[in-house]
Amino acid sequence: MSNKDAHWAKTRGHMIVTLVLWFFFSLVLFMFGTELNTMSFLGYPLAYYMTAQGSLLAFVVILFWTANKQEKIDEEFGFSEREDD
Repeated sequence: MSNKDAHWAKTRGHMIVTLVLWFFFSLVLFMFGTELNTMSFLGYPLAYYMTAQGSLLAFVVILFWTANKQEKIDEEFGFSEREDD
């Protein structure tokens, strides 16, 4: 397997994990809104909190995690865009 193919295989796996996390926090979590409302977080029903702030926080964390992980994958296979000083 060439370096380019190995890089793409690892990037594809990372992309699939990222999309599954995005799918969970954007759709799956809210399919169970009525069940989530039986629990509370900081005094608010959990479905309300996840709609208002929780999912947004999860998306920001996923964004930074994805960028960091992809940069490490790129460096591992020599495709990094950083310039060495």
